[in-house]
Amino acid sequence: MKIKMLLFCGIILIGCSKSTPRKPINPKPSTTIFQKTIEESKQLNKVEEEKIEQLIEKDSTNSYTNSLNGFWYTYVTKIEADKPTPKTGDIAIIEFDVRDLNDTIIYSKEELGIKKYNVDKEDFISGIQKGIKLMKIGETITFVIPSYNAFGISGDGNKIGVNKSIKSTVTLLNIK
Repeated sequence: MKIKMLLFCGIILIGCSKSTPRKPINPKPSTTIFQKTIEESKQLNKVEEEKIEQLIEKDSTNSYTNSLNGFWYTYVTKIEADKPTPKTGDIAIIEFDVRDLNDTIIYSKEELGIKKYNVDKEDFISGIQKGIKLMKIGETITFVIPSYNAFGISGDGNKIGVNKSIKSTVTLLNIK
């Protein structure tokens, strides 16, 4: 009985000894990779903004406003009357097109048709989502949208490639 007890205590003592933690097989990625990615994104954004600023300089017939939301816009038709603008939850009925910065049509307004957009409640082109809230019924605005506010690094999976800035002329037809 004593031998069994000693053997049992010995097993317990050996089993309770400290184990050495194992090191991970795949170490965490270094922060330098993330810093490099951030730096590349900043450079890409700077190049895009320079292209947009050149486009705006060449377009002397229109006056563009740089919004705090990261896009530029100019009124094609401006309504001076005091009318409401769309707010979160409203249904904005719009007609729009999508063009590249050279004004080549990517998607025509006929191709896209009239869209009923539930303001801030559904996924849509980020720059236009924010821009619609500036509009009054009957207004038409041309938005110049950098890729990070358009389709970003993925494109639209069809006609718009990765990191492409776009222009879009939007008409607000009604608000419900």
